[in-house]
Amino acid sequence: NMSADLQWMLIKNNSSFLVKRSKHAFSREPNNLKNRHSFRFNGLVHKRTVGVEPASDGKGVVLVTKRSKCVNRPAKYYSKQEFKKGSRKTLTSIRTTLGKNRYRKDLKNAAIRRASAILQSQKPVLKKARGNKKKE
Repeated sequence: NMSADLQWMLIKNNSSFLVKRSKHAFSREPNNLKNRHSFRFNGLVHKRTVGVEPASDGKGVVLVTKRSKCVNRPAKYYSKQEFKKGSRKTLTSIRTTLGKNRYRKDLKNAAIRRASAILQSQKPVLKKARGNKKKE
């Protein structure tokens, strides 16, 4: 097992997930909350990573975390929790999982923002009623 710093030094300049656009470096790897190519948000090198994805049926979000004890078992390496009980309960659950359980407290706000954006995108679009004036 290599340290996270050493792994980052190896993949910093050469990564299949790296996308360089307009003076910025983005990343397409899984569990990167901001899709930013940086050590802090990298989803590959850390022992504990956080990812927020939309649920498979399009309602709710899935919180993906890494299990540090299951390194040699790829099927059990990621733990996935589905949240479908409304936006307020979902965001509270994410806050407690990351903040109070001390699992990557530094990524708590980024995870909440991503979950909030996903939940907002899943809401149905309401058409605005236009004021039709009656002709007399």
